Amino acid sequence: MKRSLLALTLAGAAALPFAAAAQNASGLNYNYVEGGYVATNLDNDNGDIDADGFGGNASFALSESFHLFGGFSTQDTDTFEVFDGTNQNRVNTDVDQWRVGLGYNLPIAASTDLVARAAYESFEVDDVTVNGQTFEVNDGDDGYSAEVGVRTAFTQNFEGHAFAGYEDYGNDADDFYGRVGALVKFNPNWGVSGDVKFADGDTQWFVGPRFSW
Repeated sequence: MKRSLLALTLAGAAALPFAAAAQNASGLNYNYVEGGYVATNLDNDNGDIDADGFGGNASFALSESFHLFGGFSTQDTDTFEVFDGTNQNRVNTDVDQWRVGLGYNLPIAASTDLVARAAYESFEVDDVTVNGQTFEVNDGDDGYSAEVGVRTAFTQNFEGHAFAGYEDYGNDADDFYGRVGALVKFNPNWGVSGDVKFADGDTQWFVGPRFSW
């Protein structure tokens, strides 16, 4: 995961001299990095499971119409599992997730792009701690996602986006999802980004600072 994100960062650094040439006709910027707080709420047959941690995302414009993107997150769950009706186990799980993909952006208005993206996805459960005793797991799955939506600049300092997508990890672990978010810009370089992803019984949040160039 670290090697993949490093390679993505180096690719973006190499593209810096061409960033101005790659500026989209709609005026939207596809060169940025961001990091911040992530959280997940999973509602399943065993009840609500909450997790939180930190993550980051990056995007690098390859041309006026194409961009590379990637992201990662690491989250911990802290839950109680009941067995035999009365006994409880305190369970903490460490989960890492990352993705890397290619996006296509097409201006459809003065400040609006139609965006289509496809990505390779991966998640891994690093370890599980039960009542203070840690067990290494190092198990996970790989898959893919595809999404299409719009990104628009409502004002010089406020942007929004909305996407509909599909993700598949195999073994019946597939789902459709919706994703909405916004960016508040303090100046051309700095802002705060937020995103919420809705799937069946699964809600994920991200919020944090973004640096654009």
